Amino acid sequence: MPSAFAYLTSEVDWCEGNFEHSEVIAEYYNTISNVSFFLLFPILLYLNHQYVQQRRLLTQPVSLFAGIFSTYYHLTLSYVGQLLDELSILWTLALTYTFWIPKCYFPGFIKDRTQFVCLVGIATIVCTLMSFIKPAFNAYLLNSISLHLLYLTCQELKKCSNPRVHRIAAFMVMWWMLAISCWLSDKWFCAFWQRINFCYLHSFWHVLISIALLYCCPLFIYFDSRYEIPAFEPELQYWPSDSWPIALPYLALRTPYKQC
Repeated sequence: MPSAFAYLTSEVDWCEGNFEHSEVIAEYYNTISNVSFFLLFPILLYLNHQYVQQRRLLTQPVSLFAGIFSTYYHLTLSYVGQLLDELSILWTLALTYTFWIPKCYFPGFIKDRTQFVCLVGIATIVCTLMSFIKPAFNAYLLNSISLHLLYLTCQELKKCSNPRVHRIAAFMVMWWMLAISCWLSDKWFCAFWQRINFCYLHSFWHVLISIALLYCCPLFIYFDSRYEIPAFEPELQYWPSDSWPIALPYLALRTPYKQC
């Protein structure tokens, strides 16, 4: 039996050819495209520093772990790499539920966030153990969980009339749909992409989902600040300027003016 750490022991082999550009990197473009995850965390931390000072939630470097494990996975295509890659996504989603889901969406039997954290923790442990039984199925489960987060976002948008919030949400969905399309196309239509010698859609997934997160995170923390930081007025802005055709959204916290 080969070691679980050995090259090419993963249950999933993506469309890109193995060892075509390097003798030590199994999937070259799928590996180097993970640089987008390493850029994601410092950008979010810098742009949303006001929120971080108040809530200290973005200080969780989950994107760094996702980038590290995804890099290791595509570099080796090992069984352990596959598990770590998928589990890092699972744990990221678990942290998202733990910190950013408003209390109004808690199940009826949950009384406070402490109980909710315990519930999410138990579910995460169960899903983690399940991933060891059938790792290949885990990727589809993770995308299903992200659909639920998208549903909760839609519920919040119904309560919000701010056009800027809806615009950022539309961009988030657009980039997310493009990313998912690349992931599914690389998985299901690999033979076609191999015929035309374009087997790099999974690397596009890495970049596109990182762009989607640049819109998703400010949106989530905007909703969170409305519930958890009532002393401030949240405002979504763009860096470097609202007038630039290409700009990154971020959350600014303004102290509302109070009349005497």
